[in-house]
Amino acid sequence: MNSALRFTKMHGLGNDFVVVDGVRQAVSLSTDAIRALADRHFGVGCDQVLLLEPPRTPGADFTYRIFNADGGEVEHCGNGARCAARFVHAQGLSDKATLTFDTLGGPVRPRLLANGLVEVDMGVPTFDPARVPFEAMAEANDYPLEANGQTLTVAVLAIGNPHAVLRVDDVEHAAVAVLGPIIEAHPRFPRRVNVGFLQILNRREGRLRVYERGAGETLACGTGACAAYVAGVRWGLFDTEARLHLPGGALDLAWAGPGEPVFMIGPAVTVFEGTLPA
Repeated sequence: MNSALRFTKMHGLGNDFVVVDGVRQAVSLSTDAIRALADRHFGVGCDQVLLLEPPRTPGADFTYRIFNADGGEVEHCGNGARCAARFVHAQGLSDKATLTFDTLGGPVRPRLLANGLVEVDMGVPTFDPARVPFEAMAEANDYPLEANGQTLTVAVLAIGNPHAVLRVDDVEHAAVAVLGPIIEAHPRFPRRVNVGFLQILNRREGRLRVYERGAGETLACGTGACAAYVAGVRWGLFDTEARLHLPGGALDLAWAGPGEPVFMIGPAVTVFEGTLPA
């Protein structure tokens, strides 16, 4: 790994991260090193490792890289973006209230609010199956998907990373542990997929559980919440603002419609800081 690697443990609604400053220290994280960091018994323990590096494109403040617990690099993480923004300020790397992060999924713009929460411009959702990516003949609000011997109905979209959303009557008793890994690795999703199980409570409120690719079920998923909310809007079941309750807490979401970005507001909490020996 690295000698004396400094890190910060953070979480957004229980979706937890090891955040590493790659701006002021030389960092080279192999897949094995990331898995070791993420291991909850032999390492620090987290859902994702977040690495902040100098910007790669003009106009960006930092490059923000996300690695799932299995070591795979992914495009986007909304809860992580909030934590990364809070980390940047706490570490004195920037005093800007609004930041621009380069990610594999495109630019992400978190904004620190006066009440201690963080708002993130999550970008414009993608519905084109080829860009998600998802194997389908044409774009639709939902699709039939064969899984576990049954035909499910799922919404499919990308918010930087790919998501499938199922509507369920009772999220507490949804078959997340069974259907999550089956859908995650479904052959119609060439890069795998995050799977959301959404219960609509009313036009401004819902409940959600998310099975994340490479991490399993997490207490919260920012991009998953955005995807589920957008799916609900497209189904005509949510208003242009709504709150989703996840196992780790609630996120507030807003979307003005096609071609517009999704906005998400939620907390970002520092748990502790540490140094890993060589």
